[in-house]
Formats: sequence, structure tokens, C-alpha cells
Amino acid sequence: MADTKIRVLVAKPGLDGHDRGAKVIARALRDAGMEVIYTGLRQTPEMIVTAALQEDVQVIGLSILSGAHNAIVPRVMDLLKQNKMDDVIVVVGGIIPNQDIEGLKKIGVAAIFQPGTAMDDIVQFIRTHVKGPGVPAAS
Repeated sequence: MADTKIRVLVAKPGLDGHDRGAKVIARALRDAGMEVIYTGLRQTPEMIVTAALQEDVQVIGLSILSGAHNAIVPRVMDLLKQNKMDDVIVVVGGIIPNQDIEGLKKIGVAAIFQPGTAMDDIVQFIRTHVKGPGVPAAS
């Protein structure tokens, strides 16, 4: 069963130096039975996508508090496409203004989790949207 764990990369892109929220999310996902790779602070989109490719993850969680989401997220999405990683689900958490959510979803972000989102909601979203290796899709 261990080989069917959902693999999630949690990343802090950009110059934002606050990672408490990302660490809390990483622990909650790990406690929920997922395999979590935390990349640490100040990751470039290139570093994030390279790590996701190397770690063969199914989900990338970007934690952004700096306001740079409209620059960083499109670059991550472009790099995923270039690397033919269209099956990787991207979720974004942090300070994302309501008026920016629709634009991020249009470029392929699966979900936006703003401050106050319950950990269980995030875990449930990932479990619902990821088809693990060797797990048949629900019919």
C-alpha cells in the first residue's frame, strides 16, 4: 500500500520568507498519509518544476504570501506544459485576492486555498482529484 501514496511537492516560490503555513500544510498532508516533499524557501519556478519532475509528484502546492502569484504561477504552469507534466495538479495557497482567483484557474490551477481554509478541506480536495499510481479511476 505504501507505493500508492499520493506524492505532493510543497514549495515556497519567490522572495517570501514566511514558511510557517507551508510547513503546517506539509505536516497535515503527511499526517493524512501522503508523501510530502518540502522544497524550502525562495524557490524559482524552474527549481519547483525540476523537483516535481525528479520526485514524480502528482500534486504541486505553491504557498505564496508575497503578492507575486500572477508572475510565478503562470511560469510554473508553462514549465509544466513544456515538460509534458499535464497530469500534475497545481494548488495555490496563501494571500490570493479574490479578483485573481478566476485568472489562476483559467491557466490550469486546480484550487486556491485562502487563509482560514480547513486542513481537512485541502486533504479531501487532493484525495478527490488525484488518481494514485495503480489505483483505478472511479467509474
